[in-house]
Amino acid sequence: MRRPRVLVTHHQVQPVALEMLRKECDVIVPTVDFPSRREILALCPGVDGLLWTNYKMKLDREVLDACGSQLKAISLTMNGVDCVDIEELAGRNIPLGHTPFIPNSAVADIALGLLIATNEGLLGAGSEDEPPRQSIQGSTVGIVGFGGIGELIARRLQGFDIASILYCGPKPKENASNFNAQFLPFEDLLVRSDFIFICCPLTNGTVRMFGRKAFAMMKRTSVLINVARGAIIDETALIDTLKSGRIRAAGLDTVVNEPLAPESELFRLPNCVILPHLGTATKRTRDEMAVRAVENLIRRLHNERMPSEFHKK
Repeated sequence: MRRPRVLVTHHQVQPVALEMLRKECDVIVPTVDFPSRREILALCPGVDGLLWTNYKMKLDREVLDACGSQLKAISLTMNGVDCVDIEELAGRNIPLGHTPFIPNSAVADIALGLLIATNEGLLGAGSEDEPPRQSIQGSTVGIVGFGGIGELIARRLQGFDIASILYCGPKPKENASNFNAQFLPFEDLLVRSDFIFICCPLTNGTVRMFGRKAFAMMKRTSVLINVARGAIIDETALIDTLKSGRIRAAGLDTVVNEPLAPESELFRLPNCVILPHLGTATKRTRDEMAVRAVENLIRRLHNERMPSEFHKK
């Protein structure tokens, strides 16, 4: 019986996961550190499965056509599915695996770390015209997207003795009552919050939702933390807003184009803290995400149900 052929789109997948995959499948891995789209497409023909690692590269009709009609399963080494043409996969009846819940704790930890570093000016964050810090105690915190990560951030904030938590999203969440969190429109959250966390997925409705209009509604003393996707923020508008002091500071674990170009003006702003997308960067988290992604593939290639199959809501 022929072993399934699987393309892994980057060679730096966690070794424990690659070892699992190689026991069950013939694995194809690019040899270059940063394979281009053309190089990935050249490796696609004839594969039965895809282990997709790059959320910046679109997984679309072109990729699926390059793989061929025998393609049976795709699994992402991440939670978000914004890089995938979901409708195209559904039309071909190809299941998609991802890694929900696994990275939530690590991302929530980095969000709180960014909050402290940005607010306290530990890495130079803070403009000359504003005090270097404001008290987290007694503050109002807004969370945009009260899913798994947003809820964990709310849980961690309980130790800071904050005054209140506000959140927005498609609908109220039952678990929000555990934190006395108040559901309200996005615009009201902007006006009332001292600190704002972006935790929502990247969708057509959230692309550049933080632009000039949103920044104009925020408090001049407010701090913005993004641990979601870079494209949720209009970076040009953010740069202008931080330079003018329209908001006090921003902490970013993700930007639109990664890695961020050395000449980016964001690096030169004293009131902006930037991390190189470290939200999931713990060994335990990365291992668990990669293993779950491989489990999704192997199960489906054996005609079994994926442990973490994505279903459009």
